[in-house]
Amino acid sequence: MRILISNDDGYFAPGIEALATHFKDIADITVVAPAENCSGASNSLTLDRPLYLRTAPNGFHFVNGTPTDSVHLAVTGMLDVVPDMVVSGINNGANMGDDTIYSGTVAAATEGYLLGIPSLAVSMVYEGEVKHYDTGARVARELALRFKAGDFGQPVLLNVNVPDVSYHQLNGMRVTRLGRRHKAEPVVRQRNPRGETVYWVGAAGLAADAGEGTDFHAVANGYVSITPLQIDLTHAAQIGALQAWLKHE
Repeated sequence: MRILISNDDGYFAPGIEALATHFKDIADITVVAPAENCSGASNSLTLDRPLYLRTAPNGFHFVNGTPTDSVHLAVTGMLDVVPDMVVSGINNGANMGDDTIYSGTVAAATEGYLLGIPSLAVSMVYEGEVKHYDTGARVARELALRFKAGDFGQPVLLNVNVPDVSYHQLNGMRVTRLGRRHKAEPVVRQRNPRGETVYWVGAAGLAADAGEGTDFHAVANGYVSITPLQIDLTHAAQIGALQAWLKHE
């Protein structure tokens, strides 16, 4: 089994190290990740400058670009054989609900999916500081072994969020849908030492739709949340209304 590992926190992040450690005995792994932290990069591609691929002393490869750049470069220009799976993470923080739109972790997995490869995005849900990356890595390993044992039968992009507890404290896994957050807090306006006005993006909103069946609910109750994602953004329910609106004079 060949697995491409990437992330959005950078090739030096502890989460990607945990994945590599737990996967090296079950797969031929290649790590290609951004040179720097790219949290919030979403699915952006770098088109205004060349990309460089370099190798760290530990064998991890890094790219002067985004998570999407890293997976795209690896699959379409670096690797001689298409990997059997792409695993992105382990992210330092949750990617639930609306977070998935902005997430570079999810974006790296999405790029693998768009290139026809089963892909996982793995994130830790924590308060304060992540203490149990090993838990997230063990969960990701289990899912990879399931793919190795038998094809799921259709293209798959899974968003996995893991409570930051020891592995034995998990209550299990639940298949979920994305919840929703309240709108984000306003930007924070400050003055820098030069007297210039600067802005910091505000904190994410609290969970709004966090009922049973959502990713928020599963994680809050000690379960690993696994949400199957799709890329079709078409608002199918509005097609008829839009057609009628355009015909109206």
